[in-house]
Amino acid sequence: MKTILIVEDEQTISRVLAVYLKHEGYEVVQAFNGSEGLKIFTECKPNLVLLDVMLPEMDGWEVLKEIRQISPCPVIMLTALGDIDYRLKGLNQGADDYISKPFIGEEVIARVNAVLRRSTQVLETENMKQFGSLKINMDSHVVTVAGEKVVLTPKDLGLLIFLAERPNRTFTREDLIEHVWGMDYDGSDRAVDLSIKRIRHSLAKWPASQGEIKTLRGLGYQFSVYEK
Repeated sequence: MKTILIVEDEQTISRVLAVYLKHEGYEVVQAFNGSEGLKIFTECKPNLVLLDVMLPEMDGWEVLKEIRQISPCPVIMLTALGDIDYRLKGLNQGADDYISKPFIGEEVIARVNAVLRRSTQVLETENMKQFGSLKINMDSHVVTVAGEKVVLTPKDLGLLIFLAERPNRTFTREDLIEHVWGMDYDGSDRAVDLSIKRIRHSLAKWPASQGEIKTLRGLGYQFSVYEK
């Protein structure tokens, strides 16, 4: 049974989410402020987090930042803020999806299921890839650069794996959405750009002489590696 951590200070909303998730067969753990949510996260190691943005003590952005420093666990942001800038901020900081309030319970379940499916697809990959000092262990799902572990979200890891398995080939945003995010993804293709940006930042110590993720203007992205 997969565990979902709900970090939401409005107890009525938290209870409603818990009812829907338990009915779907998930185990549910609840926290009602940011500090408590982070503490419970480290203790119970959930499979996914539903994280409200506006929280007491630590807001959702702070909690997300702390989670991303220690874990690639999928995180879906809950927000009453409809501004696209806030949505992009969440994706840029490593959130896997976002849900705007007020929401429909069935939508929450659909998004949770979709994010967990994408996460599982990443975990099912196999074998090892090495490109100079960059190593991607498909069995343990560990990425290292010069022996130093790199923490990536499941979505970012999935994108990196997809590209690394097809070096020196170019893919459009639409290609990557279809193969990495899945046909059930209904968000903006801007998510691809943000994911690429995060991956590049995480791989900053990978020497450009060994490879890079290129942007080919008007064409898409390419995992370019160089043979000596």
